[in-house]
Amino acid sequence: MPKRDLLLEIGLEEMPARFVTNSMNQLSDKIQAWLIEKKISFDHIKAYSSPRRLAVLVEGVNEAQEDINEEAKGPARKIALSEDGEWSKAAIGFCRGQGASVEDIFFKEINGVEYVHVKKFIKGQETLFLLPELQHIITAMTFPKNMRWADKDLRFVRPIKWIIALFGQEIISFQITNVETNNWTVGHRFLGGKIEITEPQKYEEALLGQYVIVNYEERKSAILSQLKRLEEENNWVIPIDDDLLEEVTNLVEYPTALFGRFEEEFLEIPEEVLITSMKEHQRYFPVKSSDGNLLPYFVTVRNGGHEHIDKVAKGNEKVLRARLSDAAFFYKEDQKTPIESSLTKLGSIVYHEEIGTLAEKVSRVRKLTNQIAEQLNFISDEKGFADRAAEICKFDLVSNMVYEFPELQGFMGEKYALQKGENQAVAKAINEHYMPRNAEDQTPESNAGASLSIAEKMDTIASCFAIGIIPSGSQDPYALRRQATGIVQTLLNKEWAVSLEWIINASLQLIEEAGIAKKSVEEISKEIIAFFKLRIKHLLQEKHVRYDLIEAVLGSDIGTIPGLVKKAEVLEARKEDAGFKESIEALSRVLNISSKAENIREVDKNLFENEYETILYDKFILVNEQVSKEISEEETFALLVSMKPEIDQYFDHTMVMADNHDIRENRLSLMRKLANIIKNFANMNEIIVK
Repeated sequence: MPKRDLLLEIGLEEMPARFVTNSMNQLSDKIQAWLIEKKISFDHIKAYSSPRRLAVLVEGVNEAQEDINEEAKGPARKIALSEDGEWSKAAIGFCRGQGASVEDIFFKEINGVEYVHVKKFIKGQETLFLLPELQHIITAMTFPKNMRWADKDLRFVRPIKWIIALFGQEIISFQITNVETNNWTVGHRFLGGKIEITEPQKYEEALLGQYVIVNYEERKSAILSQLKRLEEENNWVIPIDDDLLEEVTNLVEYPTALFGRFEEEFLEIPEEVLITSMKEHQRYFPVKSSDGNLLPYFVTVRNGGHEHIDKVAKGNEKVLRARLSDAAFFYKEDQKTPIESSLTKLGSIVYHEEIGTLAEKVSRVRKLTNQIAEQLNFISDEKGFADRAAEICKFDLVSNMVYEFPELQGFMGEKYALQKGENQAVAKAINEHYMPRNAEDQTPESNAGASLSIAEKMDTIASCFAIGIIPSGSQDPYALRRQATGIVQTLLNKEWAVSLEWIINASLQLIEEAGIAKKSVEEISKEIIAFFKLRIKHLLQEKHVRYDLIEAVLGSDIGTIPGLVKKAEVLEARKEDAGFKESIEALSRVLNISSKAENIREVDKNLFENEYETILYDKFILVNEQVSKEISEEETFALLVSMKPEIDQYFDHTMVMADNHDIRENRLSLMRKLANIIKNFANMNEIIVK
């Protein structure tokens, strides 16, 4: 079948850099899905983007849909044929609907029943006739933020300025917001011009002639090559931040790297301040020496060529100098303010109108930090470090530097605390209590920092849930999911044997004392536990634990995070063992029958009627004693599995639901006690065994 190439380009006003890559991929995915749905074969698909365009080139697109030869299934023979052998109305109607006649009918047996079938041929439509549907693909795109312009109803990432839609050399005709499809595009805003694309394969080359590198990967590669050349020429090290690199790549169409310098006196400012000022505010790359020291240089990427590059560098130096002068002023001013004065200001800053001030939050966090330190038996010094760090953990929020650069909260807290004579462990904990700041960040290293981090994050989660701020869908304005994940990761990495339910309830007790809660603590606790279970489920999925094993370990209390994760790993490791199926079935049988117990009482051995009751009871006593000790999850599971012979024998010779009330209640009580130690490990009923 003849083939042509398909080109679609949406020309726009400059898009926010953070939207470009995802939008490019979204357009490509939607077009690919449409081609597959329409049964239009193609060879290869390429996605392109720049700040002013999203484009897709599909190579080798068939000029028509695939013809379809299929068998259509109709009514059963007994419905299709009457007793005298005539075709029924159902059979005739089925054939008419398929564009066939009763002469085309044949029968095929499916699961022992014969059904009417006819062969059906559908001629594929011409691709050019279907391609105007691309209009709906474009208008169906979604973005984090949309715009409306002029009197148009369409909401889109930015106003559409032109649309290329070519199938071979033919223009695919449609319009969006009065913009008609055509075969022309626009090059670089200052260096290029309007050009005609005569055929899709010449698209990339034609734009390069207009100073647009439309291939994202090539644009990024060009930037990296230029940075590498600057490193080699000047004996520098230019640290590459992946997020910054992606943003810069999506800010330019024709990149040219250049460098500038700033006064060495600014190096007296903490490195984090300089780098943040360069990266977050100016999109500059910092420069370091081979031994890791920050140098008074920066690298930026221009959207254009090498013309007047010296003037461009001077202009960037002037802008950065003003930024760094402000930072130097803030840094000097902040050093004049005592910590206690900063803490006093927290009382006038509202964290949330229904939750209270920052000072009130800090007070709760300090109490919870101390409770966690006590629960984990910190040594005296660590308790003191944790308490002092919790007391002053937010003092840097009222500093000039953090007001100007919010990204530096915690970093400046550590710097300023050291300058004001605080212990190094206290200063470190102030910085660490924000960790992990993102999915790639590490968890706190010190005990003081980890306990404070958990307490601060848990207070945020508990207070938000207490007033009804619960994440739903993509809405999570207080980043509660990230904070819950941070708590889980910290507990796991520290291997702390403290119950998550205990931490939740300790935090909620402080929330209740503050009069914040809008509903009962019990109800809020259930919601938070369910919320954490979703985060733990995601963690275990990343560890490639099978879904039913995850449901099993989350089937009862969470307990300690390290213990729960180890239980899941034990089940995952043992799921293919010989006898695993039979052991799980035996333990599940206990769980099933135990649910019938209404009243639990002490087991009375005098009510036993056979030796198998005694044997199982003695086994329970032995196992219960062992699991009550500090043994590993591997050993605990082995003990549970060891009960299988006694459980099987018990059920083979014992009717739990006996007619005698006392005997029945006694047996159910034993089942419930067994079930308790089984469920404390995992809800075995959730495990799928074959």
